[in-house]
Amino acid sequence: MSSTGPTPCSRSWSISEDSLRRYVHFASESCIQELLSASDSNRIGNVGNDGWKILTDLDNGVEISKRRSGSFHTFRSRWLLRSVSPQQFITVANAIDAAKLKQWEQDLVEARYIKDLEDNLSIIRLRFGENSKPLFRNREFIVYERRETMEDGTLVVAVASLPKEIAAGLHPKQNNAIRGLLLQSGWVVEKLEDDSCMVTYVVQLDPAGWLPKCFVNRLNTKLVMIIENLKKLAQGCPADGDK
Repeated sequence: MSSTGPTPCSRSWSISEDSLRRYVHFASESCIQELLSASDSNRIGNVGNDGWKILTDLDNGVEISKRRSGSFHTFRSRWLLRSVSPQQFITVANAIDAAKLKQWEQDLVEARYIKDLEDNLSIIRLRFGENSKPLFRNREFIVYERRETMEDGTLVVAVASLPKEIAAGLHPKQNNAIRGLLLQSGWVVEKLEDDSCMVTYVVQLDPAGWLPKCFVNRLNTKLVMIIENLKKLAQGCPADGDK
């Protein structure tokens, strides 16, 4: 009698579109509340005891902070964009789209929609190429994206991975791709009274329990670069009344 080693099992779930919509709507609602909480806690210049530790506080108003709960690492970047007109604000809001991240992330080789569940709710595939940094090389993420405008005008964009079984059913993993896990990420863009806006970006990584310092430093730099590009987009948009 001969025996062979265990065969890797790749599970996938077939799920109806209605069930998928209900699941994603529930999951994204939780993500939105977490994002709103992160954007509201310990405002720049205020002191709080909510677990956020400031890593970088630059003179230009950028704040990078980190919070850890067990093996989960969450990073937050905040930037006050001053003198941004309503029209410019809309440009910034429209630029925040998971399928447009290639504008800022050169390692991302593909970002495309798989399915639209509602007008503001989509399933997207993000794929990094062979030339990406080691921790991202050949990784892909099957995520949902939900855009919601609150009663006060605050825009929230929540992006997070689908469970791997559901993701496999929607889009089977291909060849040498590694299916990554984005636990939670998203944007909160708040319109302020003085024609300015506060942009907050939050990202929670795989619960690996340990992150190399070089990766943390690169992520912090990337957070600043992303919002810097958003700022340039806003400033490049004609203000109200300009022709």
